[in-house]
Amino acid sequence: MIEHMRWPWSSRNTLPLLHVDIDEGEGPTVVLVHGIASSTTTFTNVIPMLLPDHRVVAIDLLGFGASPSPADAGYTIEEHVEYLERTLASLDVGRCILVGHSLGSLIVARYAATHAEAVRALVLVSPPVYLPPDAFGDPVERTAMGLYLRAYEFLRSNKRFTIRNAAVLSRLSPIKDVLEVSERNWRAFTLSLQHAIETQTAVSDIAAVSAPVQLVYGTLDPFLMPGGLRIVEQMRHVSVHRVAGGDHVIRPRMARVVATAVASVAAREFRVG
Repeated sequence: MIEHMRWPWSSRNTLPLLHVDIDEGEGPTVVLVHGIASSTTTFTNVIPMLLPDHRVVAIDLLGFGASPSPADAGYTIEEHVEYLERTLASLDVGRCILVGHSLGSLIVARYAATHAEAVRALVLVSPPVYLPPDAFGDPVERTAMGLYLRAYEFLRSNKRFTIRNAAVLSRLSPIKDVLEVSERNWRAFTLSLQHAIETQTAVSDIAAVSAPVQLVYGTLDPFLMPGGLRIVEQMRHVSVHRVAGGDHVIRPRMARVVATAVASVAAREFRVG
């Protein structure tokens, strides 16, 4: 059973809200949650496809974009969910469709697992579903998972290298300002990487979700672990959409798949609900 870790009421009531970059449109509510070292810019290609028929809410994660960066934040998955919960409550979104990208997909999966009454459907885009290396029976996958974790540890331990190379990747990205690792968000980046990606419970969270789940990912995404994805793909409530040639960035082609997935679950859920 997944425990819903909550802050003491006195502390929760003083937490700042996350930055809501967009709250526009009418129709079924779709909440967009970006990944690590990014912002709502992640969904640049998705938002125009959703706005004609949906209320679109796009939120910056704790420590990223224009959201607050509390000095005492640990950037655990529980903390990210707690801030998301309070922010959504302040917007009165009701039952919504949650779309998460990368780290955002792990956060919305935990939110959906612990707030079943608030979620109509879940769309997970490019989720880095990781398991401990010794959980893999295949020695190749076990080695690959170990290499991912060592690479992330290297990034966290080499600040100058990481910031410099993130800036290069940002300039090469097809979406302007989609990636930021800087002095400003360094703490949020390293702690979110360590406490919410490297250490995670995504498989059990997704298994515990009662709402329908749409899984979208590119076949050339370098951050995905095939062994973890296979476990999720076999779950009965999960529908899979593979984007041939797609990588980790939500380019127009992947954006169309995401928008179609949202529209399909919105139509189904609202016929039922």
